[in-house]
Amino acid sequence: MAFESLTDKLQNVFKKLRSKGRLTEEDVKTALKEVKMALLEADVSFKVVKQFIKAVQERAIGQDVMTGLNPGQMVIKIVNEEMVTLMGSETTEIMIKPGNEITVIMMAGLQGAGKTTTTAKLAGKFKSTGKRPLLAACDIYRPAAILQLQQNGEKQGVEVFAMGDKQNPVNIAKAAIEHAKNNNYNVVILDTAGRLHIDEDMMQELMEIKEQVQVDQTILVVDAMTGQDAVNVSEMFNAKVGIDGVILTKMDGDTRGGAALSIKAVSGKPILYVGMGEKLSDLEQFYPDRMASRILGMGDVMSLIEKAQANIDEDKAKEMEQKLKKAQFGFDDYLESMNQMKNMGGLSNVLNMLPGMGNKMKDIDGMIDEKDMARKEAIILSMTPKERANPDLLNISRKQRIAKGAGVDLSEVNRMVKQFEQARKMMKQMPGMMGGKGGKRGGFKLPF
Repeated sequence: MAFESLTDKLQNVFKKLRSKGRLTEEDVKTALKEVKMALLEADVSFKVVKQFIKAVQERAIGQDVMTGLNPGQMVIKIVNEEMVTLMGSETTEIMIKPGNEITVIMMAGLQGAGKTTTTAKLAGKFKSTGKRPLLAACDIYRPAAILQLQQNGEKQGVEVFAMGDKQNPVNIAKAAIEHAKNNNYNVVILDTAGRLHIDEDMMQELMEIKEQVQVDQTILVVDAMTGQDAVNVSEMFNAKVGIDGVILTKMDGDTRGGAALSIKAVSGKPILYVGMGEKLSDLEQFYPDRMASRILGMGDVMSLIEKAQANIDEDKAKEMEQKLKKAQFGFDDYLESMNQMKNMGGLSNVLNMLPGMGNKMKDIDGMIDEKDMARKEAIILSMTPKERANPDLLNISRKQRIAKGAGVDLSEVNRMVKQFEQARKMMKQMPGMMGGKGGKRGGFKLPF
Protein backbone atom coordinates (compact mmCIF):
# COMPACT_ATOMS: atom_id res chain seq x y z
CA MET A 1 0.00 0.00 0.00
CA ALA A 2 1.34 3.42 -0.95
CA PHE A 3 2.99 5.47 1.85
CA GLU A 4 2.40 2.72 4.43
CA SER A 5 5.82 3.01 6.07
CA LEU A 6 5.85 6.83 6.00
CA THR A 7 2.31 7.00 7.42
CA ASP A 8 3.21 4.63 10.27
CA LYS A 9 6.25 6.71 11.24
CA LEU A 10 4.41 10.02 11.10
CA GLN A 11 1.51 8.57 13.11
CA ASN A 12 3.96 7.54 15.84
CA VAL A 13 5.43 11.06 15.95
CA PHE A 14 1.94 12.60 16.16
CA LYS A 15 0.93 10.18 18.93
CA LYS A 16 3.79 11.47 21.08
CA LEU A 17 2.84 15.10 20.36
CA ARG A 18 -0.81 14.53 21.26
CA SER A 19 0.13 12.88 24.56
CA LYS A 20 1.81 16.05 25.83
CA GLY A 21 -0.38 18.68 27.48
CA ARG A 22 2.15 21.44 26.88
CA LEU A 23 4.94 21.56 24.32
CA THR A 24 8.39 23.04 24.72
CA GLU A 25 10.49 24.27 21.83
CA GLU A 26 12.67 21.19 22.37
CA ASP A 27 9.63 18.88 22.06
CA VAL A 28 8.81 20.41 18.66
CA LYS A 29 12.41 20.19 17.43
CA THR A 30 12.66 16.53 18.54
CA ALA A 31 9.39 15.67 16.77
CA LEU A 32 10.48 17.43 13.59
CA LYS A 33 13.79 15.54 13.60
CA GLU A 34 11.77 12.32 13.48
CA VAL A 35 9.55 13.74 10.72
CA LYS A 36 12.70 14.69 8.80
CA MET A 37 14.11 11.15 9.06
CA ALA A 38 10.79 9.62 8.01
CA LEU A 39 10.63 11.86 4.91
CA LEU A 40 14.24 11.12 3.93
CA GLU A 41 13.62 7.38 4.31
CA ALA A 42 10.55 7.82 2.06
CA ASP A 43 12.98 9.07 -0.61
CA VAL A 44 11.89 12.71 -0.49
CA SER A 45 14.54 15.07 -1.89
CA PHE A 46 16.97 16.28 0.83
CA LYS A 47 16.61 19.88 -0.32
CA VAL A 48 12.80 19.62 -0.21
CA VAL A 49 12.88 18.04 3.28
CA LYS A 50 15.18 20.79 4.58
CA GLN A 51 12.88 23.55 3.30
CA PHE A 52 9.78 21.74 4.56
CA ILE A 53 11.12 21.23 8.11
CA LYS A 54 12.29 24.85 8.25
CA ALA A 55 8.83 26.13 7.21
CA VAL A 56 7.06 23.89 9.77
CA GLN A 57 9.47 24.78 12.57
CA GLU A 58 9.15 28.53 12.00
CA ARG A 59 5.36 28.27 12.32
CA ALA A 60 5.27 25.61 15.03
CA ILE A 61 7.41 27.37 17.63
CA GLY A 62 5.41 30.59 17.31
CA GLN A 63 3.78 31.99 20.47
CA ASP A 64 0.20 31.14 19.40
CA VAL A 65 1.01 27.46 18.97
CA MET A 66 3.09 26.95 22.09
CA THR A 67 0.59 28.65 24.43
CA GLY A 68 -2.53 27.27 22.72
CA LEU A 69 -5.02 24.88 24.29
CA ASN A 70 -3.88 21.93 22.15
CA PRO A 71 -0.34 22.62 20.88
CA GLY A 72 0.25 19.02 19.68
CA GLN A 73 -2.83 19.19 17.44
CA MET A 74 -1.73 22.60 16.14
CA VAL A 75 1.70 21.26 15.13
CA ILE A 76 0.02 18.37 13.26
CA LYS A 77 -2.25 20.92 11.52
CA ILE A 78 0.82 22.92 10.44
CA VAL A 79 2.56 19.77 9.10
CA ASN A 80 -0.59 19.00 7.10
CA GLU A 81 -0.85 22.53 5.68
CA GLU A 82 2.83 22.68 4.72
CA MET A 83 2.60 19.25 3.06
CA VAL A 84 -0.35 20.48 0.97
CA THR A 85 1.69 23.57 -0.02
CA LEU A 86 4.63 21.31 -0.93
CA MET A 87 2.47 19.31 -3.37
CA GLY A 88 0.94 22.34 -5.04
CA SER A 89 -1.94 23.56 -2.82
CA GLU A 90 -4.54 23.50 -5.60
CA THR A 91 -5.73 20.78 -7.96
CA THR A 92 -4.52 21.43 -11.51
CA GLU A 93 -6.71 20.55 -14.48
CA ILE A 94 -5.42 19.75 -17.98
CA MET A 95 -6.19 22.84 -20.05
CA ILE A 96 -8.69 21.97 -22.79
CA LYS A 97 -9.79 24.39 -25.53
CA PRO A 98 -13.49 25.25 -25.68
CA GLY A 99 -16.06 23.75 -28.07
CA ASN A 100 -14.79 22.04 -31.21
CA GLU A 101 -11.29 23.54 -31.09
CA ILE A 102 -8.73 20.72 -31.06
CA THR A 103 -6.51 20.34 -28.02
CA VAL A 104 -3.29 18.43 -28.75
CA ILE A 105 -1.73 16.59 -25.80
CA MET A 106 1.70 14.97 -26.08
CA MET A 107 2.44 12.12 -23.67
CA ALA A 108 6.08 11.50 -22.79
CA GLY A 109 7.99 9.19 -20.45
CA LEU A 110 10.48 6.38 -20.05
CA GLN A 111 9.72 2.76 -20.92
CA GLY A 112 8.13 0.82 -18.09
CA ALA A 113 6.39 3.80 -16.50
CA GLY A 114 3.02 2.77 -17.97
CA LYS A 115 2.77 5.61 -20.50
CA THR A 116 0.74 3.79 -23.18
CA THR A 117 -1.79 2.43 -20.67
CA THR A 118 -2.03 5.84 -18.98
CA THR A 119 -2.62 7.47 -22.39
CA ALA A 120 -5.68 5.23 -22.89
CA LYS A 121 -6.83 5.88 -19.30
CA LEU A 122 -6.67 9.62 -19.94
CA ALA A 123 -8.67 9.26 -23.17
CA GLY A 124 -11.34 7.43 -21.16
CA LYS A 125 -11.45 10.32 -18.67
CA PHE A 126 -11.99 12.86 -21.46
CA LYS A 127 -14.65 10.70 -23.07
CA SER A 128 -16.56 10.44 -19.78
CA THR A 129 -16.74 14.25 -19.58
CA GLY A 130 -18.23 14.57 -23.07
CA LYS A 131 -15.02 15.22 -25.03
CA ARG A 132 -14.29 13.40 -28.29
CA PRO A 133 -10.72 12.07 -27.95
CA LEU A 134 -8.52 10.49 -30.64
CA LEU A 135 -5.43 8.46 -29.72
CA ALA A 136 -2.41 8.70 -32.03
CA ALA A 137 0.17 5.87 -32.09
CA CYS A 138 3.49 7.73 -32.47
CA ASP A 139 5.71 5.08 -30.83
CA ILE A 140 7.23 3.35 -33.85
CA TYR A 141 10.14 1.66 -32.05
CA ARG A 142 8.52 -0.73 -29.58
CA PRO A 143 6.80 -3.46 -31.65
CA ALA A 144 3.93 -4.00 -29.22
CA ALA A 145 3.26 -0.31 -28.52
CA ILE A 146 0.83 0.29 -31.41
CA LEU A 147 -1.08 -2.95 -30.77
CA GLN A 148 -1.24 -2.21 -27.03
CA LEU A 149 -2.67 1.26 -27.69
CA GLN A 150 -5.20 -0.17 -30.16
CA GLN A 151 -6.36 -2.82 -27.68
CA ASN A 152 -6.71 -0.30 -24.86
CA GLY A 153 -8.40 2.20 -27.17
CA GLU A 154 -10.94 -0.45 -28.15
CA LYS A 155 -11.70 -1.18 -24.48
CA GLN A 156 -12.25 2.55 -23.86
CA GLY A 157 -14.34 2.96 -27.01
CA VAL A 158 -11.82 5.48 -28.37
CA GLU A 159 -10.45 5.43 -31.93
CA VAL A 160 -6.70 4.95 -32.40
CA PHE A 161 -5.03 6.61 -35.38
CA ALA A 162 -2.03 4.53 -36.56
CA MET A 163 0.21 4.51 -39.65
CA GLY A 164 2.38 1.52 -38.74
CA ASP A 165 6.02 1.65 -37.67
CA LYS A 166 7.63 2.87 -40.90
CA GLN A 167 6.45 6.49 -40.77
CA ASN A 168 8.16 9.39 -38.99
CA PRO A 169 6.41 10.22 -35.65
CA VAL A 170 6.13 13.89 -36.70
CA ASN A 171 4.21 12.87 -39.84
CA ILE A 172 1.95 10.57 -37.81
CA ALA A 173 1.17 13.42 -35.40
CA LYS A 174 0.36 15.79 -38.29
CA ALA A 175 -1.85 13.23 -40.01
CA ALA A 176 -3.65 12.41 -36.73
CA ILE A 177 -4.54 16.08 -36.20
CA GLU A 178 -5.79 16.32 -39.79
CA HIS A 179 -7.87 13.17 -39.22
CA ALA A 180 -9.30 14.74 -36.04
CA LYS A 181 -10.32 17.89 -37.95
CA ASN A 182 -12.10 15.85 -40.61
CA ASN A 183 -13.87 13.53 -38.17
CA ASN A 184 -15.10 15.87 -35.45
CA TYR A 185 -12.61 14.95 -32.69
CA ASN A 186 -11.64 17.73 -30.26
CA VAL A 187 -8.81 16.12 -28.24
CA VAL A 188 -5.78 14.42 -29.85
CA ILE A 189 -3.48 12.48 -27.51
CA LEU A 190 -0.07 11.60 -28.95
CA ASP A 191 1.50 8.46 -27.47
CA THR A 192 5.20 9.06 -28.12
CA ALA A 193 8.12 6.64 -27.81
CA GLY A 194 9.78 5.92 -24.50
CA ARG A 195 13.34 4.73 -23.92
CA LEU A 196 14.98 2.74 -21.15
CA HIS A 197 16.80 5.92 -20.12
CA ILE A 198 16.87 9.57 -21.15
CA ASP A 199 18.89 10.03 -24.35
CA GLU A 200 19.40 12.74 -26.95
CA ASP A 201 17.43 10.93 -29.69
CA MET A 202 14.28 10.75 -27.59
CA MET A 203 14.50 14.40 -26.54
CA GLN A 204 15.18 15.45 -30.13
CA GLU A 205 12.13 13.58 -31.40
CA LEU A 206 9.86 15.19 -28.80
CA MET A 207 11.25 18.63 -29.62
CA GLU A 208 10.67 18.03 -33.34
CA ILE A 209 7.04 17.11 -32.71
CA LYS A 210 6.58 20.29 -30.70
CA GLU A 211 8.26 22.37 -33.43
CA GLN A 212 6.16 20.88 -36.25
CA VAL A 213 2.83 20.53 -34.43
CA GLN A 214 1.07 22.92 -32.07
CA VAL A 215 1.17 20.91 -28.84
CA ASP A 216 -1.08 22.48 -26.21
CA GLN A 217 -0.07 20.29 -23.26
CA THR A 218 2.97 18.09 -22.71
CA ILE A 219 2.36 15.53 -19.97
CA LEU A 220 5.08 13.39 -18.46
CA VAL A 221 4.26 9.92 -17.12
CA VAL A 222 6.56 8.73 -14.33
CA ASP A 223 6.68 5.63 -12.13
CA ALA A 224 6.07 6.59 -8.47
CA MET A 225 7.93 3.47 -7.31
CA THR A 226 11.23 4.84 -8.64
CA GLY A 227 11.22 7.57 -5.97
CA GLN A 228 13.86 10.24 -6.52
CA ASP A 229 14.56 8.92 -10.03
CA ALA A 230 11.02 9.99 -10.96
CA VAL A 231 11.76 13.48 -9.66
CA ASN A 232 15.05 13.66 -11.59
CA VAL A 233 13.31 12.46 -14.78
CA SER A 234 10.66 15.19 -14.35
CA GLU A 235 13.32 17.85 -13.89
CA MET A 236 15.29 16.71 -16.97
CA PHE A 237 12.24 16.42 -19.25
CA ASN A 238 11.09 19.87 -18.18
CA ALA A 239 14.53 21.39 -18.84
CA LYS A 240 14.93 19.74 -22.27
CA VAL A 241 11.41 19.58 -23.72
CA GLY A 242 9.21 21.55 -21.36
CA ILE A 243 6.32 19.84 -19.59
CA ASP A 244 2.99 21.16 -18.28
CA GLY A 245 2.28 18.48 -15.72
CA VAL A 246 2.99 14.98 -14.45
CA ILE A 247 0.98 11.78 -14.07
CA LEU A 248 2.32 9.45 -11.37
CA THR A 249 1.70 5.75 -12.02
CA LYS A 250 1.82 2.71 -9.70
CA MET A 251 0.69 4.69 -6.67
CA ASP A 252 -1.13 1.56 -5.50
CA GLY A 253 2.21 -0.25 -5.17
CA ASP A 254 4.76 -0.19 -2.36
CA THR A 255 5.85 3.35 -3.14
CA ARG A 256 7.67 5.28 -0.43
CA GLY A 257 6.02 8.56 -1.38
CA GLY A 258 9.12 10.57 -2.27
CA ALA A 259 8.03 11.34 -5.83
CA ALA A 260 4.59 12.65 -4.86
CA LEU A 261 6.09 14.91 -2.23
CA SER A 262 9.03 16.19 -4.29
CA ILE A 263 7.97 16.63 -7.94
CA LYS A 264 6.17 19.97 -7.64
CA ALA A 265 8.86 21.48 -5.41
CA VAL A 266 11.76 20.34 -7.63
CA SER A 267 10.34 20.68 -11.16
CA GLY A 268 7.79 23.40 -10.50
CA LYS A 269 5.22 21.32 -12.43
CA PRO A 270 2.00 19.98 -10.88
CA ILE A 271 0.91 16.37 -10.51
CA LEU A 272 -2.30 16.07 -12.56
CA TYR A 273 -3.39 12.47 -12.00
CA VAL A 274 -2.24 9.36 -10.16
CA GLY A 275 -2.54 5.80 -11.47
CA MET A 276 -4.00 3.60 -8.71
CA GLY A 277 -4.17 0.21 -10.47
CA GLU A 278 -3.97 -1.71 -13.73
CA LYS A 279 -7.60 -1.30 -14.79
CA LEU A 280 -8.29 1.38 -17.41
CA SER A 281 -10.56 3.14 -14.92
CA ASP A 282 -7.82 3.36 -12.26
CA LEU A 283 -6.76 6.97 -12.85
CA GLU A 284 -7.56 9.48 -10.12
CA GLN A 285 -7.33 13.26 -10.19
CA PHE A 286 -4.56 14.47 -7.88
CA TYR A 287 -5.76 16.53 -4.92
CA PRO A 288 -2.80 17.80 -2.81
CA ASP A 289 -4.99 18.18 0.31
CA ARG A 290 -6.41 14.66 0.02
CA MET A 291 -2.97 13.16 -0.65
CA ALA A 292 -1.52 14.93 2.41
CA SER A 293 -4.42 13.59 4.46
CA ARG A 294 -3.71 10.03 3.26
CA ILE A 295 0.02 10.35 3.96
CA LEU A 296 -0.62 11.64 7.48
CA GLY A 297 -3.03 8.76 8.20
CA MET A 298 -6.10 11.00 8.34
CA GLY A 299 -7.94 9.13 5.58
CA ASP A 300 -9.52 10.49 2.39
CA VAL A 301 -13.27 10.49 2.83
CA MET A 302 -13.97 12.76 -0.17
CA SER A 303 -12.26 10.36 -2.60
CA LEU A 304 -14.11 7.46 -0.98
CA ILE A 305 -17.48 9.20 -1.51
CA GLU A 306 -16.58 9.94 -5.16
CA LYS A 307 -15.56 6.32 -5.73
CA ALA A 308 -18.88 5.17 -4.26
CA GLN A 309 -20.82 7.61 -6.44
CA ALA A 310 -18.96 6.50 -9.57
CA ASN A 311 -19.29 2.78 -8.94
CA ILE A 312 -22.63 2.32 -7.22
CA ASP A 313 -25.94 2.44 -9.01
CA GLU A 314 -28.34 4.62 -6.97
CA ASP A 315 -31.44 2.54 -7.75
CA LYS A 316 -29.61 -0.68 -6.87
CA ALA A 317 -28.39 0.90 -3.61
CA LYS A 318 -31.95 1.86 -2.62
CA GLU A 319 -33.23 -1.59 -3.56
CA MET A 320 -30.43 -3.20 -1.52
CA GLU A 321 -31.26 -0.98 1.47
CA GLN A 322 -34.87 -2.18 1.48
CA LYS A 323 -33.77 -5.82 1.21
CA LEU A 324 -31.30 -5.36 4.06
CA LYS A 325 -33.94 -3.82 6.31
CA LYS A 326 -36.25 -6.77 5.72
CA ALA A 327 -33.41 -9.35 5.64
CA GLN A 328 -34.65 -10.47 2.23
CA PHE A 329 -31.38 -10.29 0.34
CA GLY A 330 -29.98 -13.36 -1.36
CA PHE A 331 -26.68 -14.51 -2.80
CA ASP A 332 -27.11 -12.39 -5.96
CA ASP A 333 -27.14 -9.30 -3.73
CA TYR A 334 -24.12 -10.67 -1.86
CA LEU A 335 -22.31 -11.07 -5.20
CA GLU A 336 -23.34 -7.56 -6.26
CA SER A 337 -21.90 -6.05 -3.08
CA MET A 338 -18.61 -7.93 -3.63
CA ASN A 339 -18.44 -6.57 -7.20
CA GLN A 340 -19.11 -3.04 -5.96
CA MET A 341 -16.28 -3.37 -3.47
CA LYS A 342 -14.01 -4.75 -6.20
CA ASN A 343 -14.86 -1.79 -8.47
CA MET A 344 -13.86 0.57 -5.69
CA GLY A 345 -10.40 -0.99 -5.50
CA GLY A 346 -11.06 -3.72 -2.94
CA LEU A 347 -11.77 -3.65 0.79
CA SER A 348 -8.22 -2.72 1.83
CA ASN A 349 -8.30 0.29 -0.52
CA VAL A 350 -11.65 1.44 0.93
CA LEU A 351 -10.49 0.98 4.55
CA ASN A 352 -7.26 2.85 3.81
CA MET A 353 -9.32 5.96 2.97
CA LEU A 354 -11.08 5.98 6.35
CA PRO A 355 -9.69 8.34 9.03
CA GLY A 356 -7.43 6.66 11.57
CA MET A 357 -7.02 3.44 9.58
CA GLY A 358 -3.58 4.18 8.12
CA ASN A 359 -1.48 2.70 10.91
CA LYS A 360 -3.86 -0.27 11.38
CA MET A 361 -3.72 -1.42 7.76
CA LYS A 362 -0.86 -3.89 8.32
CA ASP A 363 -3.02 -5.88 10.74
CA ILE A 364 -6.14 -5.60 8.56
CA ASP A 365 -4.33 -6.51 5.31
CA GLY A 366 -3.38 -9.83 6.89
CA MET A 367 -7.04 -10.53 7.62
CA ILE A 368 -8.25 -9.75 4.08
CA ASP A 369 -7.91 -12.84 1.93
CA GLU A 370 -8.51 -11.93 -1.74
CA LYS A 371 -8.34 -15.64 -2.72
CA ASP A 372 -11.10 -16.37 -0.23
CA MET A 373 -13.24 -13.67 -1.89
CA ALA A 374 -12.64 -15.35 -5.27
CA ARG A 375 -13.67 -18.75 -3.82
CA LYS A 376 -16.89 -17.23 -2.44
CA GLU A 377 -17.63 -15.79 -5.86
CA ALA A 378 -17.07 -19.21 -7.48
CA ILE A 379 -19.40 -20.86 -4.94
CA ILE A 380 -22.21 -18.35 -5.62
CA LEU A 381 -21.79 -18.69 -9.40
CA SER A 382 -22.13 -22.48 -9.03
CA MET A 383 -25.64 -22.05 -7.58
CA THR A 384 -28.79 -22.03 -9.69
CA PRO A 385 -30.71 -18.71 -9.96
CA LYS A 386 -33.38 -20.12 -7.59
CA GLU A 387 -30.76 -21.10 -5.00
CA ARG A 388 -29.13 -17.67 -5.18
CA ALA A 389 -32.51 -15.97 -4.70
CA ASN A 390 -33.58 -18.29 -1.86
CA PRO A 391 -30.65 -19.56 0.29
CA ASP A 392 -33.12 -21.65 2.37
CA LEU A 393 -33.22 -24.16 -0.51
CA LEU A 394 -29.65 -25.24 0.13
CA ASN A 395 -29.85 -28.81 1.45
CA ILE A 396 -26.87 -31.18 1.65
CA SER A 397 -27.18 -32.61 -1.89
CA ARG A 398 -27.39 -29.13 -3.40
CA LYS A 399 -24.34 -28.01 -1.39
CA GLN A 400 -22.38 -31.06 -2.61
CA ARG A 401 -23.22 -30.19 -6.22
CA ILE A 402 -22.20 -26.52 -5.65
CA ALA A 403 -18.91 -27.55 -4.02
CA LYS A 404 -18.08 -29.77 -6.99
CA GLY A 405 -18.96 -27.00 -9.48
CA ALA A 406 -16.82 -24.43 -7.64
CA GLY A 407 -13.92 -26.83 -7.16
CA VAL A 408 -13.92 -26.48 -3.35
CA ASP A 409 -14.55 -28.72 -0.34
CA LEU A 410 -18.08 -29.04 1.03
CA SER A 411 -16.81 -27.44 4.27
CA GLU A 412 -16.05 -24.22 2.32
CA VAL A 413 -19.66 -24.06 1.08
CA ASN A 414 -21.01 -24.72 4.58
CA ARG A 415 -18.77 -22.04 6.07
CA MET A 416 -19.83 -19.43 3.52
CA VAL A 417 -23.55 -20.22 3.93
CA LYS A 418 -23.15 -19.93 7.72
CA GLN A 419 -21.36 -16.55 7.40
CA PHE A 420 -24.09 -15.37 5.06
CA GLU A 421 -26.84 -16.35 7.50
CA GLN A 422 -25.02 -14.61 10.39
CA ALA A 423 -24.66 -11.45 8.29
CA ARG A 424 -28.36 -11.58 7.40
CA LYS A 425 -29.37 -11.86 11.08
CA MET A 426 -27.05 -9.02 12.09
CA MET A 427 -28.40 -6.72 9.36
CA LYS A 428 -31.97 -7.44 10.40
CA GLN A 429 -31.11 -6.31 13.92
CA MET A 430 -29.37 -3.15 12.66
CA PRO A 431 -31.31 -1.99 9.58
CA GLY A 432 -29.78 1.49 9.41
CA MET A 433 -26.19 0.30 9.59
CA MET A 434 -25.69 -0.79 6.00
CA GLY A 435 -27.09 2.06 3.96
CA GLY A 436 -28.28 5.59 4.64
CA LYS A 437 -30.96 7.62 2.97
CA GLY A 438 -30.43 8.79 -0.56
CA GLY A 439 -28.68 5.76 -2.04
CA LYS A 440 -25.37 7.25 -3.15
CA ARG A 441 -24.97 9.45 -0.10
CA GLY A 442 -25.69 6.44 2.07
CA GLY A 443 -22.51 4.86 0.76
CA PHE A 444 -21.89 1.23 -0.04
CA LYS A 445 -22.55 -2.22 1.32
CA LEU A 446 -19.85 -4.39 2.81
CA PRO A 447 -20.17 -8.01 1.63
CA PHE A 448 -19.59 -9.52 5.10
